[in-house]
Amino acid sequence: MNAEAAGKATKPDETEAAANRARFEDEALKHLDALYRTALRMTRNPSDAEDLVQDALVRAYRFYDRFEPGTNFRAWLFKILTNTYINSYRRKQGRPQESSLEDTEEFFLYNQLSGDEGDRVTDVEDTVLDRLGADAIQRAIDQLPPQFRTTVQLSDVEGLSYAEIAEATGVAKGTVMNRLFRGRRQL
Repeated sequence: MNAEAAGKATKPDETEAAANRARFEDEALKHLDALYRTALRMTRNPSDAEDLVQDALVRAYRFYDRFEPGTNFRAWLFKILTNTYINSYRRKQGRPQESSLEDTEEFFLYNQLSGDEGDRVTDVEDTVLDRLGADAIQRAIDQLPPQFRTTVQLSDVEGLSYAEIAEATGVAKGTVMNRLFRGRRQL
């Protein structure tokens, strides 16, 4: 009976495991959309982004016992997402790049529809802002080199602080500030 009692003491209690799972789900679901948006910017492919988020959440759940309560859960998730992306990117280096004609067709259609709409008299800044929509800005972000794209995405789209980005990407805060400055300048 002592061995049985000792076995029960070392195994996590079913209710405690269920409570941990519920706590993880509550926290993770709050950040699901932001994780997907960031994964989409990293992978540039919706199905790859879904797979990346799923892999990151599986890893986060697997190592949830290592998460220190009181620290930033969002930054912890983004760090796992970033590391998962880097690992998958390194694995895919040997595979040929896959591309889709849908992107090309949408770009062509956008260019056809965004032709001159007549002669409007306005200042240059208004003209530029009128022509740049959210899609154009996202396309510009997508054209950035990966380290700048990730930093700009996490800062300007997801609203993470320098410290949170540094924690998520595993680089120094000064490097984050430098990448953000250089990325914005390239935009």
